[in-house]
Amino acid sequence: MLRRTGTPAPPPASWQRNLWAIWFAQFTAIVGFSSVLPILPFYVQELGVTSSDAVKFWSGMIFSAHAVTMAVMAPIWGSLADRYGRKPMVERAMFGGALVIGLMSLARSAPQLALLRAIQGMLTGTVAASTSLVASTTPRERAGYALGLLQMAIYLGSSIGPLLGGFIADQLGFHATFWTTSGLLLTGGLMVAFRVREDFSPPPRSGKSAGTALWGNLRLVFSSPPLVSVLSVRFLMRLAGRIIAPMLPLVVQSLAPAGAAATLSGLVQGINAAAGAGGAILLGRLSDRWGERRILLFCALGAATLHIPQYFVRDVSTLTLLQAGSGFVMGGTITALSATLAALAPPGRQGTVYGVESTVTSVANAVGPMLSTTLAVAGGLRMPFLGTASLFALAGLLTARLLPRADPPHPSPIPGKEV
Repeated sequence: MLRRTGTPAPPPASWQRNLWAIWFAQFTAIVGFSSVLPILPFYVQELGVTSSDAVKFWSGMIFSAHAVTMAVMAPIWGSLADRYGRKPMVERAMFGGALVIGLMSLARSAPQLALLRAIQGMLTGTVAASTSLVASTTPRERAGYALGLLQMAIYLGSSIGPLLGGFIADQLGFHATFWTTSGLLLTGGLMVAFRVREDFSPPPRSGKSAGTALWGNLRLVFSSPPLVSVLSVRFLMRLAGRIIAPMLPLVVQSLAPAGAAATLSGLVQGINAAAGAGGAILLGRLSDRWGERRILLFCALGAATLHIPQYFVRDVSTLTLLQAGSGFVMGGTITALSATLAALAPPGRQGTVYGVESTVTSVANAVGPMLSTTLAVAGGLRMPFLGTASLFALAGLLTARLLPRADPPHPSPIPGKEV
């Protein structure tokens, strides 16, 4: 584990109150966001797209549009968070998401839905904003505990949301799912607005413009070899996980009884996320004993092994079991990577570091669906499973080569900065 030097800690009641308020808000937001994801390929069909290849194309485009704009905006929002405070960034992400997802219920064509997804990516980013707020308001010696709980909220929300969204879509229609998500994000935003306190002290004015300050912060991050290595592994693992996302509902549809595709798709994704919550807790604890590198190697190779048989599944129950195993090992990777980034982030630069991480994951989110579409069109609907397995294997190889075997006694990932 990477060592953390002490910094003045917020009052115990303050940071713990903040943590639980942010936990609830993030849980609520993720339930909302993940409620929508399983129905997007089906909503495309309701908007008038009927050709099989066209459904695959627009499913990939709609997943990618959100990720492309978020990749551009994430470091900008992160730098603004370091400059003006992290709480306003969380509020912006949640209230903005509530508005734009509500508008998706009014979409009349696939291009309109893709445009709204692009706007969603520009305005949202609750995970990066919440992570930055927790990291900056929690004592350094409790950062692992706090970030682990936040990851638990994300996984629990992701386990409930798909099942909820699929059920609402099958019972009340797709529009009701978007309205539900909008209401959940509004609730989370109000929780942060009224329950979270941030004693933010703006950095001394240096006379630099916001653009110059952003560029300086980014140079600071990318001049750190340890941070670049961790972010590279983060990209590959996120890319691997996102390749199957657009096609998984369609695979379930090909295996499911008529009229139950949305519910079963939500169930499969929900169980995957629930297993991820368990993996985040159990494997996160083991990483304290064995080190993040060993956990990352184990999880990468485990994920590669578990995705290969998913190419051959013939029923939903087998697919669900394998997805549960995949989710479990993915939970371990995200916890280990988040803990490493928390340790490497220099004081006062948490927003920038997590903004860059959000950009890395957003680029993977953008490339993944497009790669998924290419694989599905070229090799069939299940080919993305083999692509996912290959990328996890590559991520394991890079983990073995790039991440150190043991933590340095006095890590200094940022020149002139102490970790």
